[in-house]
Amino acid sequence: MPKDELSSSERVLDPVERSSEVLFGLIMVLTFTSSLSAAEAGRSDVRTMIIAALGCNLAWGIIDAMMYLMASLSEKGYGLAMLNAVRSSPDNAAAQSLISSALPPVVAAAMDTAQFEQIRQRLIKLTDVPDRPHLTRRDWTGALGVFLLVFLSTLPVVAPFFFVQDVRFALRVSNLAAIVMLAIAGYSYGRYSGQREWVWSLSMVVVGLAMVALTVALGG
Repeated sequence: MPKDELSSSERVLDPVERSSEVLFGLIMVLTFTSSLSAAEAGRSDVRTMIIAALGCNLAWGIIDAMMYLMASLSEKGYGLAMLNAVRSSPDNAAAQSLISSALPPVVAAAMDTAQFEQIRQRLIKLTDVPDRPHLTRRDWTGALGVFLLVFLSTLPVVAPFFFVQDVRFALRVSNLAAIVMLAIAGYSYGRYSGQREWVWSLSMVVVGLAMVALTVALGG
């Protein structure tokens, strides 16, 4: 088994991760657009808001990408530690118990002793195992994806302020864009989790707007 497969999945980012990053990015930018007064704001206020929103999401995208890399490195380290623990277990039962604890409960419950033993034997025979965890191209690609999702989710929300002079109308278009993006993220999450897409779509809109309102109320 190649080194990179010790703790990686087929997809760099799954729909839940993508939806979460879009949600975080939208919450950040909406805290800025929500603070804009349509009745009183001038073009200088709009310009300040756009710069602040882009700068904030740029910084947040970098931070979130770094956290993604740290989490990936931690996951790989856990995988190696688990592999070494299985290999050094004093008996087969202890090794099988470790394997069971590393699997999702529903999967572990469906397996018998013989299947756990097959996995143990395959783990023992693994070759080309790294001595320590390290980041791979897949991890860096995932981090880039996280950054782009957080930062690019800003653009549809602030874009109306670039092209529409009427601040009130631009704010309405901006809010509509944010609601549509929240709905799409919720739909993707619901579809991935096998639940009703429209329920999650509506829920994501409600939760997202509620979190924005809370953030603004707390001075964020």
